[in-house]
Amino acid sequence: TPLLALGYLFYLLLGAMVFQLLEKQAETHFRDQFQLEKLKFLQNYTCLDRQALEQFVQVLMEAWEKGVNPEGNSTNPSNWDFSNSFFFAGTVVTTIGYGNLSPSTVAGQIFCVFYALFGVPLNLAFLNQLGKGLSAHLFTLERWVQKPGRAQVVQTLAMAIFLTTGTLLFLVFPPLVFSYVEGWSYGEGFYFTFITLSTIGFGDYVVGTNPNKHYIPVYRSLTAIWIVFGLAWLALVFNV
Repeated sequence: TPLLALGYLFYLLLGAMVFQLLEKQAETHFRDQFQLEKLKFLQNYTCLDRQALEQFVQVLMEAWEKGVNPEGNSTNPSNWDFSNSFFFAGTVVTTIGYGNLSPSTVAGQIFCVFYALFGVPLNLAFLNQLGKGLSAHLFTLERWVQKPGRAQVVQTLAMAIFLTTGTLLFLVFPPLVFSYVEGWSYGEGFYFTFITLSTIGFGDYVVGTNPNKHYIPVYRSLTAIWIVFGLAWLALVFNV
């Protein structure tokens, strides 16, 4: 236990040092650039003072925190239509919690607490049962290839096909779809895929939030279903 604790602490310290090395300078650059842009804005629009600009920036930040994209206009699709609400419910019970959208009413917040209280265990039970079902098919395949007359290489090949198929369905192909629909690069799409299926959910990339794009109504609902089955597949891989 002490050795494990030391290894865990070392891993956290290593991550902290690497993230600081990679991100701090970029943050400083973006911060200075943002202050410069605000200064240029005040110089171009002399009717505004710094206090008025800061108040407007605060309004933009509050709108973003409430899930309202400052880009576009009031005709932007609602964040709480059925498809988006279904997607949000999925991020709650899977504990992904992107953070770009959250209930703003007291009733919604209270419901969210109790919904997660029962939904998270329900989600774990469902993923566990789904994983068992997939494992049963996997073990059936394993027994089939272990029968006399079938070489060990066949068993290895069958396992490789299973892992490769899941990797393609849940890790390789989805970034292609997200890149096409969202306009991301493949690297950004793969980053979103991994951050989502690992339930980290930073919220820096979220599907279906660009006001300049037209999405099919069931786009985010299908994404939520992909997330559930992707989580089940990952759980099965860990068990294997």
